[in-house]
Amino acid sequence: MSRLPLLFVAAAAACLVCGVALGIVMGIAHDFQLAPVHAHLNLLGWTSLALMGLTLRSWPELAQGRLALLQFVLSAGSAAVFPAGIYVAIMHEQPGLAIGAAIVWFAGAVLFLGRLLRLTFAGAPRRLRAVPAE
Repeated sequence: MSRLPLLFVAAAAACLVCGVALGIVMGIAHDFQLAPVHAHLNLLGWTSLALMGLTLRSWPELAQGRLALLQFVLSAGSAAVFPAGIYVAIMHEQPGLAIGAAIVWFAGAVLFLGRLLRLTFAGAPRRLRAVPAE
């Protein structure tokens, strides 16, 4: 069995730890300026990556092939870079990294959806079109 689902969940757990740590630091300092960074670490990182990993675990055929690895690289990579980009946007008013990472995240999400739809409809019988009589 592929280890890719576990890689998704491990990346998710890493984002969870970072997101929780940032939340604790913000709470101690009573400075919530970086709340969007905290939220995206938890939502994109922990929640989305974990759900992707569990989905791949539930349907092992989704964890096979190059597209599965590409989905991991796009999704896990952007889940780490996007919160960093939000930090740069907040602290230095430079949104470019956040914008780029958001586009990469979107590409990973579209790839995930496409692979799910392909699996969903792969076994569906096709309707035969009537051939006109001559």
